[in-house]
Amino acid sequence: MGRVDEKVCLVTGGGSGLGRADAIALAGEGARVVITDISKENGEEAAHAAGNGAIYLPHDVAEDDQWQQVVKQTVDHFGELNVLVNNAGMFIPGSVEDVTWDQYRLHQRIHMDGTFFGIKYGIETIKLNGKPGSIINIASTTALLGYHTSFAYGACKGAIRTMTTHAAVHCQQNRYNIRANCVFPSVIQTPLIEKLYADAAAAAEAKGIEPPAPIPPEEQLPSPGLGEPMDVGYAVLFLASDEAKFINGAELRVDNCSVVNPAPL
Repeated sequence: MGRVDEKVCLVTGGGSGLGRADAIALAGEGARVVITDISKENGEEAAHAAGNGAIYLPHDVAEDDQWQQVVKQTVDHFGELNVLVNNAGMFIPGSVEDVTWDQYRLHQRIHMDGTFFGIKYGIETIKLNGKPGSIINIASTTALLGYHTSFAYGACKGAIRTMTTHAAVHCQQNRYNIRANCVFPSVIQTPLIEKLYADAAAAAEAKGIEPPAPIPPEEQLPSPGLGEPMDVGYAVLFLASDEAKFINGAELRVDNCSVVNPAPL
């Protein structure tokens, strides 16, 4: 019997990276998974990889009407919603002096607005079925530590941390039997991170300075400072399961000590 048998789980940004791993981990333990993503190609591939009847729905998490639509489609297809994973995100590096207003607002729309809508419509929908529910928000260790080039991203992830706390208390006080918890990954090997490393190496070469250390090959993971997507996937799986029924308002770091012992990769 799977750890999340027959739970209906919606994973935003599930077409690649951490979201894809979340979807695969959940479906592998019996969940009925809805993958949402702005990329149809990635979303459909991830749904196929997850299996167990997983489906893909197109979705821009920053749009209120699209949230209402995907939640309705989820309930129409699977009958209910039990777990919502707010994973969708993006990252444009920049210090407080470098980041533009448009870049800052884009981070806010995807991370903060998207998570707000997810929590709002997640609670609204999950509470209707009268079963235990779980909302899992993906933050980042950039919400806990200062990074020179992560001003907008870190600020938004910090907001997600606070949203989670308030949502957990709201559900607990209203006796909804819905838990809200937050996961804080550090640097995980995903297509986004690979692109950032490649861009940083190209920039260093153009400036004639030493490039950053290369990402270790997959067979050498986890390295001291770099994790795998499934490291986060298994954390999400645990928080989605009834094993975590008394865990609410918690902050789970998936970071190999990067917060308690910060050091460069």
